[in-house]
Amino acid sequence: MKYFEARKARIEIIPMIDIMFFLLVFFIMITLHMIPNAGLRTQLPSSTTTQSLPPPKVTVTLATDGSLSVDGRTLSPAELTSMLAARADAAHTVVTIAGSKQAQIQKLVAVMDACRAAGVSQIALAAQPVVN
Repeated sequence: MKYFEARKARIEIIPMIDIMFFLLVFFIMITLHMIPNAGLRTQLPSSTTTQSLPPPKVTVTLATDGSLSVDGRTLSPAELTSMLAARADAAHTVVTIAGSKQAQIQKLVAVMDACRAAGVSQIALAAQPVVN
């Protein structure tokens, strides 16, 4: 009788592959959110014409008193220039300056000059979009 014949057990591999890909994507997404973006909290200026930018390679924080910091380290403009110049791809480094609302324009220009002295040509200014 064919009705009572023992069938050979099969392991379905396609659902297992689907589950493994799901787990891989899940862990990648969780890992990306675990990477801290170090910096100082500042009151950014606001603008109605802000645009989304790709993530910068270097974020320079300009405080109200004119002090600079990169990844939590306080630097002078000369130290910033030497740090950026030491990078292997200084010409392709994207620098975003997150300046405080009350920071002097002269200090901002000094940071931009320090970046350009290192060979950086892609400099962006961080601003908050105006919410109506």
